[in-house]
Amino acid sequence: MTENSDKPGGTRTIKASEFKARCLQLMDEVADNGGEIIITKRGKPVAKLVPHRERPKSLFGADRGRMKIVGDIISPIDVEWEAEVNPDRVLNPR
Repeated sequence: MTENSDKPGGTRTIKASEFKARCLQLMDEVADNGGEIIITKRGKPVAKLVPHRERPKSLFGADRGRMKIVGDIISPIDVEWEAEVNPDRVLNPR
């Protein structure tokens, strides 16, 4: 069995025969620490065991609590747009 530490909880590679013998224990480990296990057969990856994550019922509000608004997002900024300066100007003339 090999381990990589590029993901939280780590990613491990395990032979199918070892997975078969320790299946329930490995499922508990993945559920507890959030890691992944890649199962190989004859040295080639054939499956990946990952923890189950519930999807939100709606994407609306899915990031609630993850972001913080800093400053005023409603008031206009003091930048004059080029289109407002000369509304008759043709952009990208050919």
